[in-house]
Amino acid sequence: MTQTIGRRAVPPAVLALLGAVVAAQAVGWAHPAWYPMILGASLVVLDAVGAFYLLKVARLGFNTLSCRLGAIARGLGVGNAAAFLAWVLGGPGWLWWVATAAHVSGMALLGLATVLGPVLRLSGPHRQAFVAEMVAIAAPAVMAIWSFGLQPAFRASGPGQPWIILVGLPIADLMLAMAAAAMLLRGVVSHWRDPISVLLGGMVLAVLADTDWVTGLPAGVAHSVGLFGGTLGVAAHLLLTASPLMVASGIGSVTNRARRAGPPPWVGYLPLASLLAGVTLLLVVIVTTAGFLRWSGLVVATAVMLVAVTFRQWLTLRASQAQASRDTETGLANRAALKDALAGLVRGRETFAVLAVAIDRIPPGTAVADVLRSCVRADDLVARLSDSTYGVLITDAAVAGEATVAAQRILAAIEDDSGSCHIGVAVARIDEPAKTVLRNAEIAMNHARRSGTPTFVVHEPSMNDRRAADAALSEALEGALQRREFTVLYQPIVDLTTRRVVAVEALLRWHHTSLGDVPPGAFIPVAERSGEIIAIGQWVLEQACTQAARWRADGIDLTVTVNVSPRQLQEPHLARDVLGVLAYTGLPAQNLIVEVTESAMVNEAIEIAALRRIRAEGVRIAIDDFGTGYSSLQYLTQLPVDVLKIDRSFVAQLNGTAEGSAIAEAVIRLAQVLRLTTVAEGIEEEEQAAELLQLGSHRGQGFLFARPVPADQIPALAEASAPLPLMVR
Repeated sequence: MTQTIGRRAVPPAVLALLGAVVAAQAVGWAHPAWYPMILGASLVVLDAVGAFYLLKVARLGFNTLSCRLGAIARGLGVGNAAAFLAWVLGGPGWLWWVATAAHVSGMALLGLATVLGPVLRLSGPHRQAFVAEMVAIAAPAVMAIWSFGLQPAFRASGPGQPWIILVGLPIADLMLAMAAAAMLLRGVVSHWRDPISVLLGGMVLAVLADTDWVTGLPAGVAHSVGLFGGTLGVAAHLLLTASPLMVASGIGSVTNRARRAGPPPWVGYLPLASLLAGVTLLLVVIVTTAGFLRWSGLVVATAVMLVAVTFRQWLTLRASQAQASRDTETGLANRAALKDALAGLVRGRETFAVLAVAIDRIPPGTAVADVLRSCVRADDLVARLSDSTYGVLITDAAVAGEATVAAQRILAAIEDDSGSCHIGVAVARIDEPAKTVLRNAEIAMNHARRSGTPTFVVHEPSMNDRRAADAALSEALEGALQRREFTVLYQPIVDLTTRRVVAVEALLRWHHTSLGDVPPGAFIPVAERSGEIIAIGQWVLEQACTQAARWRADGIDLTVTVNVSPRQLQEPHLARDVLGVLAYTGLPAQNLIVEVTESAMVNEAIEIAALRRIRAEGVRIAIDDFGTGYSSLQYLTQLPVDVLKIDRSFVAQLNGTAEGSAIAEAVIRLAQVLRLTTVAEGIEEEEQAAELLQLGSHRGQGFLFARPVPADQIPALAEASAPLPLMVR
């Protein structure tokens, strides 16, 4: 009964009834002679209201079976209280036993209704283990009732009719104790104001009230109307009634169900604690009786044996829990341990942030765990989430600032070890579930990966909308190639001096039947993650090489540039596929440029080796968006490069000043030293083209010259003299 509905006011009449019950207890304490009648009337009211609201919760669809059984149990409670009240008012003696029988049956059924839900949801060994743990935890409560209540009562009265009813009392209390154990084992008790916590408190008080009642049975049935025991029973029934009342009135759980991460670690030790409690109780009973000297040797030996076995099981359980929360390869915490830590912080309403770190490249032998530990504080938790993904939990009053600082440290440390990574940062919001914070960090990490360069990205709510859109795009991408929804356009690359077309870049476009024209920046990252880019990229290569071979046959000798994605670079057969397309289409290797991004170099043994092989056959290699990479300069001398493409962001800064041209000029000078060709991207103004030419870059592309066009328009552009007509923009 922890689900919530729309909040509505508790009817004033109900509040008045419950207030009258509480006030009546004070009257009873002031006038003890009146208390038996007050007790009976109070229980009638509480059980009737409890039954009514349990049925109401059942009609709302919340735990229907359990609530209906609970309503029947509270109905038996009404019968118990009515029979008890009639007996108090002078009815025959058998009414007392009817009341007792109804009470025992009602409490047993209430406990059964509570445990039935979790038992039915489990199956096989899990159900058996759950039941065994419940019985083990509940058994000491029954032992206490038997030792201090029923056993003295039986000795005082001897066998007789009362035994038939009183023997059922331990069964009823066992069910209640098992219900309380079930709540603890399921980890649903997290705040004292939750309806489930109120229900648990009522059951515990009911067991205590029964214990008090049976303890006084040798003194006679009059003990059942005593002030202390009666008040304890009223308090138990009041809490048992308040729980469904809270649910039906929309006063739901203080702790969101999604934030619960299961029972706390100490719950696993409850069966062992119950075993020790049972042994202790057994020793107390034996010591307080005359049988201690007779059985002392056996008792002490048994107690020592049980303590030793319990201690050994405790060590095993602690070791198992530690092993279950650790990554065996790195010694770091695992995903489950990180989730537990997050859940604890959420319950405590503390501020924290999570970093999701994807290691994209790292030299063999590098201890990633040690690198990450060195970048964070001793109190911060580092966990391994998957083979190449790690999580960092940061707690601090200024957690947002500390998280970004930690992300910068990690980026720098990984770079120092000749690696690269992408990091997502998520700062927890108030009442945000733990799993949501972790998922947000991973979403931000994926956004960082889309940038193509090692960096970190802080999560924003809009990213979750992007995730849903990405899922829709991924589904639409399936079969798009077979449906012939893709086309290849070609953007001319011109000589900035003569304005003649010297090459073209093949650019992929997608027109979906229902989504329309989908921007490449939206669908290409999705195709990367889904793996569709491998087949799509191969198709683009075939189309571009086939078209370039046709132009060449028509006397138009152009070089074609084809982008190869990071995912394609990871394919071990990339070089074979590229060279195979050249052989199939008949295009000379010198007429093809394979364009990659520096950040795509994840594994030197695969990617760089493949590029070196195809370059050895005459294919040229271009580095796209040069200057935006996190470690471009470091890797430039290692990569088999022929062309550097100056990123459009640097071209946009050209304004005739030294400051505006500083980066572009540096790239051009570096290329000249390394004897590389430069191609400037995103040229939109004549002034930019002139400044680039002055700086020493002789090739460029952009809307100033032409937009991407279909293949049949390229011959006219290639034959035109400079400058190209504006009509093709």
